Amino acid sequence: MIMLALSGSARSNGALNAGYICFEALLQAYDAAIQKKRPMWAVQALVTGFLRSTCVFLPFFAFQAYGYLNICVHGDTDELRPWCKAKLPLLYSFIQSHYWGVGFLRYFQVKQLPNFLLASPVLSLAVYSIVHYTKLLHQLFQSTSIHEQIIAIVDGRLVEAYESSDVATVLKSEISTGPHNKKQGNTEVKKRKSVAASAASAASLDSNVSRGRIVGDNKDECPLLVLPFILHLTFMTFTAFFVMHVQVSTRFLSASPPIYWAASRILAPARGGSCKRWGYFVIVYFVAYILLGSLLFPNFYPFT
Repeated sequence: MIMLALSGSARSNGALNAGYICFEALLQAYDAAIQKKRPMWAVQALVTGFLRSTCVFLPFFAFQAYGYLNICVHGDTDELRPWCKAKLPLLYSFIQSHYWGVGFLRYFQVKQLPNFLLASPVLSLAVYSIVHYTKLLHQLFQSTSIHEQIIAIVDGRLVEAYESSDVATVLKSEISTGPHNKKQGNTEVKKRKSVAASAASAASLDSNVSRGRIVGDNKDECPLLVLPFILHLTFMTFTAFFVMHVQVSTRFLSASPPIYWAASRILAPARGGSCKRWGYFVIVYFVAYILLGSLLFPNFYPFT
């Protein structure tokens, strides 16, 4: 949560990372309400997710509040700026629109065609990854119910928590319990062993489920946890193409993991990758992004 909040303080789109926390909270709430029949646990998961998401958005809203107080409330000018009179006074959106010309379809001009060409490789890769993983998720939903997917994910995370706590505690207890303290600690160790056994059993079951129906024996299947990444990338791609200065896409989308998942699939023929020509193109583009970008960006050329 802290790291995502810091990303939001550096870049406004970092606040979108709160969606991952919301997704996790929804999974936990569903598991608590439907599987465990604990509605209060579900409410607790939703409230916790809401508070954590709010913390991720906090740096962005804090800066907007700072701008409003500094310019609209304590400003020196007699006339208020237009954005100060808005129902939702956001300094960020006003600067983007008024000074940089950012807006829906406002960048669709003939003179901007070179910038669209500059952004076309990363946009193409983004669209490819969105389409590819959307198809895989569709196949996943057809073969396995969403309920089973959610339960497997939540149970798998609980097993990981058990393995990192109780199992290790049992092992330490068995080693550290000496002959004099053996009888006193025997009951506690047995309890912990029971928990450890349950965790190990669940881990084995969850591993079988994950490798079987949930992830699938087919290498071209993907788990439900891919969904928030695809939704995030879809929103950013739409925004980059239709709203922003399109050349910014080269760095704006570079923080999205599905971009690299898709690129690795193209480069891996053993996993059904595309022809070598597209693989070479991906490598050349990534290398050129590093080398040319390092030269163009600091010299104020429109590379990113």
